Amino acid sequence: MRLNIVEVPEVATAVPSDEQLFPNGGAPDAKFLRHHFFQEGKLTNEQTLKLIEDGTRILRSEPNLLRTDAPITVCGDIHGQYFDLLKLFDISGGEPPAHKYIFLGDYVDRGYFSLECYLYLLALKINYPDQIYMLRGNHECRHLTKHFTFKLECTFKYGEAIYDACMTSFDSLPIAAVVNKQFFCVHGGISPSLKTPDDVNSFDRFREPPKSGIMCDLLWTDPTEDYGTEDHDDEFVHNGARGCSYRYSYKAVCNFISRNHLLSVIRGHEAQDAGFRLYRQAEQSEFPSLITLFSAANYVDVYNNKGAVMKYDGKVMNIRQFNCAPHPYFLPKFMNVFDWSLPFVGEKIADLLMAVLNVPSLNMKLATLSDDQRTQLEREKKIKMDVIKSKIRAIGRVNKMFATVRDERETLTELMNVMGTTIVPASYLTLGHEDLRKAIRSFEQARRSDSINEMLPPDDDTGSVISLALSDSSSTKMNIDQQNAPHVESPTPQIQGRE
Repeated sequence: MRLNIVEVPEVATAVPSDEQLFPNGGAPDAKFLRHHFFQEGKLTNEQTLKLIEDGTRILRSEPNLLRTDAPITVCGDIHGQYFDLLKLFDISGGEPPAHKYIFLGDYVDRGYFSLECYLYLLALKINYPDQIYMLRGNHECRHLTKHFTFKLECTFKYGEAIYDACMTSFDSLPIAAVVNKQFFCVHGGISPSLKTPDDVNSFDRFREPPKSGIMCDLLWTDPTEDYGTEDHDDEFVHNGARGCSYRYSYKAVCNFISRNHLLSVIRGHEAQDAGFRLYRQAEQSEFPSLITLFSAANYVDVYNNKGAVMKYDGKVMNIRQFNCAPHPYFLPKFMNVFDWSLPFVGEKIADLLMAVLNVPSLNMKLATLSDDQRTQLEREKKIKMDVIKSKIRAIGRVNKMFATVRDERETLTELMNVMGTTIVPASYLTLGHEDLRKAIRSFEQARRSDSINEMLPPDDDTGSVISLALSDSSSTKMNIDQQNAPHVESPTPQIQGRE
């Protein structure tokens, strides 16, 4: 028999000293921290708390609305996918200070390395405060982190004090940014209450996001499903898919960017199969009025989507796609292997109970009994046998469920990720392999199955590059080429390229 031996990177077992993490008592060594987290290493609670507090102090000093210039790389949702975050930096040319970055929020939840993502970004922020900017996403709040995985992750790895420190830090994250006086960057989108970008500075951000109002809208809004082809004049409609806030129309976005002499709105908040989406062009600029970026490749290990970032040098905007990176495996809900093995034990116990209960009926000597006694005894016997048969059938169903849990662990784990739950409904446990797989076939099916988790709760590694060339004139010219294809400007957008 041939064995396929897979090599796995060595796990860091030693906790770093304060001198290793904070050389000479100064800023954290981001390069050391990157490698330490790559090896699944941990910090002490004191080191973690210091890192969060030092980073939060810088975030608090920034206004609600940031303003920064090109060149810059714009990044979408990360969602706890630390190893994809490292790949994002690698394909973008490296961490600060080599390049400047702005992140659109949603660093945590769904993935199992959310804390590592946030701590590493804070370490970069402490070292290069003017080279990396972090906006708030809708997941950077107490309500969602309790509902999803981040609170559990914090308490599992470090304790609740670290979670509380992260919540204070999340309250300090800026809300939006204007890049190069051309692009309005935000996590969700625009609001009916947002007339100018400066309106972002009109509210107190240092709190849990409310369930309505401008702050809620900036974090939660989405474009209309028929964006650019709406058959109504409403600029904003209720966002039923999220359970709060609004959907904004093409007309609303065009009015906003025209009124404020902007080129486009850039946002995250929605998974995209290609890692990005360019929406209908604004008539006055012939440039996409709205751009969605999503940087969590193969989101929750189910979507099979690409991640994407947008590099902008002031003239040309390149969208770079990337595939997901290999990452260590965590059992659901940070479960240990002993709890994970319970279905195997449960199946054997069910087999034992089946054997005990499935006994043949006893032949009783009824000859000496009267007819009434015999009838009464037969009636009681039948009732008892019906109860036993009912228990046998129930245990049989449980046995089948345990067998499904044992044989289809990976499929059920995938299903739980899609459903956003740690409990699989019993009805699923009686299905076969093919029926379980039917719900998890493609990105679109995964997105639809996962839509409940978007609501407010009770080709290769180098990728292709899409170039958007900005002319010096008031009109904008755009073309989309492969990374190594010659750059050609044309008066109207042309889409070329391949997968």
